[in-house]
Amino acid sequence: MRLRALALLPLAMLAACAPLRPGSDAGWRPSPNFDQRRPNFVILHQTTNDTAEKALATLTDPRRKVSAHYLVARDGAVLQLVDETARAWHAGESWWGGMTDLNSASIGIELDNTGEEPFAEPQIVALLDLLDGLGARYQIPRANYLAHGDIAPGRKVDPGRLFPWRRLAQRGFGLWCDEPPAAAPQGFDAALGLQALGYDTSVPAAARAAFRRHFVAADADAEFSPGERALLDCLLRTRARREPRPVPAPAAE
Repeated sequence: MRLRALALLPLAMLAACAPLRPGSDAGWRPSPNFDQRRPNFVILHQTTNDTAEKALATLTDPRRKVSAHYLVARDGAVLQLVDETARAWHAGESWWGGMTDLNSASIGIELDNTGEEPFAEPQIVALLDLLDGLGARYQIPRANYLAHGDIAPGRKVDPGRLFPWRRLAQRGFGLWCDEPPAAAPQGFDAALGLQALGYDTSVPAAARAAFRRHFVAADADAEFSPGERALLDCLLRTRARREPRPVPAPAAE
């Protein structure tokens, strides 16, 4: 059985110290009508470290002011660093579909990887298991499993072109098109298509590069080829169909 170490933030202690009244002039009349915040996105990162221990030191250092909900090591060990309903500091300045504070609506997962190496098989297996649980708990739309580079094009590139997005999509985590049409419809505007998919297109070359890392496994920011335009159109159509997330098969007895 894989060791699952939990290093939860002391949320209960913080809550115990918090004032019950929201302001000195406000009366406190608690209502039972509320829920915990439900994450609606998963943002995947890579640590750029060569060991999980180094990454953990960074993610738990109060001076660095950076964190994630989970860290997945190369050997498949999973560390939880922040409660899922709390706001971890992993996305930074970000933009997706008009949303500018992805930290408030997402689960952040760091994968221990230098950024220039294939992702280890035990790590991807553990990640898929983790995503199964998150998807079941929060019903996260399949289109909302994103790269850090997707939400911060030009500033971030992780988890990079070597990440196996197709494999995740086969389990229902993210969009994918194995067989895009031969050509996009006549008059298809790739810049508008990128924006419709969610990308910040204020710097078009950065948005194109982010798209290619995710869906073409390449690093380039040139204008799209006809095939890439067709792929973008296919992804938009796939998202519009709102395909249900596959239900994981039950574990063998």
